[in-house]
This record gives sequence, C-alpha cells and structure tokens, in this order.
Amino acid sequence: MAITSANQLELLQTAEAVAREKMIDPSLVIEAMEESLARAAKSRYGSEMDIRVKIDRKTGRASFTRVRTVVEDDLLENYQAEMTVQQAKQYMADPKVGDQFVEEVPPVDLGRIAAQSAKQVILQKVREAERDRQYEEFKDRQGTIINGQVKREEYGNVIVDVGRGEAILRRNEKIGRESYRPGDRIRCYVKDVRREARGPQIFLSRTAPEFMAELFKMEVPEIYDGIIEIKAVARDPGSRAKIGVVSYDGSIDPVGACVGMRGSRVQAVVNELQGEKIDIIPWNEDMPTFLVNALQPAEVSKVVLDEDAERIEVVVPDEQLSLAIGRRGQNVRLASQLTGLDIDIMTEEEESKRRQAEFEVRTKLFMETLDVDEFFAQLLVAEGFTNLEEVAYVELDELLVIDGVDEGTAEELQTRAREFIEEQARKALEKARELGVEESLIEFEGLTPQMVEALAEDGIKSLEDFATCADWELAGGWTTVDGQRQKDDGLLEKFGVDLDEAQNLIMTARVMLGWVDPEELVASAAEGDELDAEDGESDEAEA
Repeated sequence: MAITSANQLELLQTAEAVAREKMIDPSLVIEAMEESLARAAKSRYGSEMDIRVKIDRKTGRASFTRVRTVVEDDLLENYQAEMTVQQAKQYMADPKVGDQFVEEVPPVDLGRIAAQSAKQVILQKVREAERDRQYEEFKDRQGTIINGQVKREEYGNVIVDVGRGEAILRRNEKIGRESYRPGDRIRCYVKDVRREARGPQIFLSRTAPEFMAELFKMEVPEIYDGIIEIKAVARDPGSRAKIGVVSYDGSIDPVGACVGMRGSRVQAVVNELQGEKIDIIPWNEDMPTFLVNALQPAEVSKVVLDEDAERIEVVVPDEQLSLAIGRRGQNVRLASQLTGLDIDIMTEEEESKRRQAEFEVRTKLFMETLDVDEFFAQLLVAEGFTNLEEVAYVELDELLVIDGVDEGTAEELQTRAREFIEEQARKALEKARELGVEESLIEFEGLTPQMVEALAEDGIKSLEDFATCADWELAGGWTTVDGQRQKDDGLLEKFGVDLDEAQNLIMTARVMLGWVDPEELVASAAEGDELDAEDGESDEAEA
C-alpha cells in the first residue's frame, strides 16, 4: 500500500472520522499516523535511521525525511543518524555541533505486516488520546454530583455509565443494602478520579458526607448563593445524619431555609438517601454551645471543654443518658464527628460521685499536710483551694474570708504549708543528688527540686541532657494510633508545665549551653510576630 495521490486525501478523511467518533482533536490522530508511517519506514530503511514523516494538514501529502545530527567526533555512536563536523561539510556550509541535515527519501510501499503494525500504532495513540480526554473531563468534576445509568453489577460493585466513560460505585460506598438493575438511573458523588494505565478510573460514592452537602446545595438556593454555609456534616449512611449550618444574613434562619416549606427541601434529600433521618443544627463558633445543639434531642446540664486534649465532657440528667448516647451510640458518635472532639458523657449522679471523690482527696491532703481537723480541711476545699502551694503563697486576705479564720490562724496555716513544701523540696533535692544530678541542672531557673527529681528518675541528669529533650516529652501530648487518640504523659506534666513553658525552658537551656544564638532567636521571634500581624491584617481585610 503506497502513499499515492489517490489516497492522500483519504488520510485526512480517516483522521477526521476517527476524531469525530472518539471526540478527540483530529491533529492527535494525524500525529499518530505520522508516527506509524515513520515506524514502517524504519523497518524498510533500517531501525537505526532517524526517519520522520510529516502529513500536510491541507493536502494530505505525506513527506518522508531522513535526519542526521552533527555531533562531536568522540561522541559519534550511530552512523546512520549522526555525523561529525568533517563529514557534514560534504552536505552543509560551515556546519556546527547540533545542526541537522534533512534529506527527503522516497515513500515506502507498506506491506501487509507493516500496514497492520501502523494500524495498531494509530489505534493505541487514539486510545491514549481518548483516555487523556476522559481524565481531563472528569477530573474537573471531582467533588460534584453526577448522574449516570447502571450498566452492570460485579461482586457487589456497580458499574455506571456516565456518558463518555464508565465509573465504579464500590460496595462500601453504597447506602445500606441498595441494589440496582441494569438501566436504573443513579445519582452519585464523584469522590476520586485517577489516571491509570488502563485508563482513567472514576470512583463514586453515596455514603460520603460531601454527597449530602452537595444535595443540599442543589435543593437550597441560599447555600448555592453562599448566604448559608454548611460547616460540618456527619453521617451514618442510610440511618441518620447531622449537618451544621450557619447563615451570613441575619434575616435568614439557616435551619428553616434547609428544611423548606413543610419540609419540602430536606425531604427531597431524605428521599435520595433512602430515608436517612437528618438533624439540621445551627452552627456556633463556641464549641460547647455547638455540641449542646448537636446532642439534640437530649438535654445537657453541663459541658467542660479540654482544648489541649481535644476532649469534651458532657453531663446530662440521669433520665437523658440513653437519649444522649442514642441507639448503639449513634447520637454521641455523630455529634463527635460533627465537632471533631472526643466526647465523654456522664450522668449528674456520676459527676456528683466524682466531685465527691475529688473533695475527699483534697480534704485528706490538707488534713495530713497542715495538721488540721476534717471540718477545717473541708472549709479550705469548699473555698476553692486545690493544692498546698495555693494555701502557702496566696494573699492573706483570701484566707481571712473563711469562717472562723483570723489573722493569726491564717499566718499559722501558711507557715505550716511553707514548712511542709520546703521539707518536700529538701528531700527531693537529696534524692536527686543521690541519683547523680549535676549542679547545672539543680541550679537551672524554672525547675523545682521535685521537677529535678522526676527528670533524674528518667535519666536526665545534666543541663545537656535537658537541652536535648522535646517539649512534648516534658509537657505531654496526644498521638493518633489506628484512628484512636492516645495520651502521652510528660515528665513534668504533673507539675502543671504546658507545651509553651516546656519549649521556653528547653530553648533557655540551649542558649546557656551556646547551642543557639540568642540574637537569631530574637530575630526569628520578630519574624513570627510580623507574620502573625500580616495574617491578622489579611483576616480583617477579608472580613
């Protein structure tokens, strides 16, 4: 099959037809033809030759050329595609390294095998172009809802026809026990689009929280317009869900807008989600207030937030406990997902018992350390004193407000407290020295004798040892293992040392040892303040 004038125009017509059928650029088909013809020519003239084919986009004429590149004498490897400067002088005037000599060669007569090979190259290129087109089209639709038609079901996974490609809805992404038959219409969320060797893989989901958010955006114009924002979504697919919404227009109720007239808007979402019950909750920046709303319909008596631990403690009336937890823990689990906090729920009776236990522990502490009777120790605890240091170093007036305490009694209490603290410090210091602690660590400002003893028991016996510590080793922290948050106890955590204080102590030790230049430390701190100021200005501008 020679490329003659009789079939030159057929190349362009074929390229146009293939491009139209596959919905790709005709130039990509022509480039595939050029490559296939070049491969066929190489099999005729020699694989080491650099044969190139160019098809005229107007006439369809295919021109075959041989290219030879000028290289350095010692770099000449391929005599068919390269030549030295001296050799190039036969064909070119003043040749230089990198120049190319191009000469036209006769068109090849494609045999049956060569023609088949050329066809395979064209088909491969067309498939690659089609896959690239599909990927570019669907990657922009990631994070949106797509409508499709069920083609078949394989091992529980649903293959969906989405127009110009196929997508997959995995078993774990279906709601409950949904089942589909070929030809059924289906609406899904495009969760991920990946470019793979076998073509773009489009993964759908009906259980993703984002699917519910997008459905509300379709049903509630205020969300689409940005007047109402969905701040958080938590789902137990097919059973129950909670969604937090906020309105940026004081005249619009976000919950009412999402519910719609007689529940028409939320009902449309519920129907799409196979009857999934949806609690629409007003968002609040104050996390305890938002949690109280999220635990509805249960009533909450008290909320205590621990921001460092990202935990929140909720106290509910005894009769409300089962309602707050929900069936199989569903209500509290969804509230936890919505707020991003670990939630501990206890009844008022349980909290009362815990408070009573703490009261008894503190009462016993004051009885043993201050040598006072139980009644007097209970008075101290009732006034809010939690440890011996508070009694020892508080202003005298704060002790005088206790019934039956005069100035002489208050001074005696503080004297006993200070003597006990000093005795404990002396014993801790002796123990630390016995463990081999160096004076540099004992005299380091910011560490009490009890802290030094605790460090020594963990093998930290010098200022150098202390300076190599990480802040979380001293103050403690939280790590996530297999999706569960676990507490890491700090060496000085029981003494009330937090992360900021631990970091300051460690940096001070490093400066004293000469490991850190104090001027660089000041400069970096100033840069951080400038960045914080810039962030604040940008936030104000956005507001």
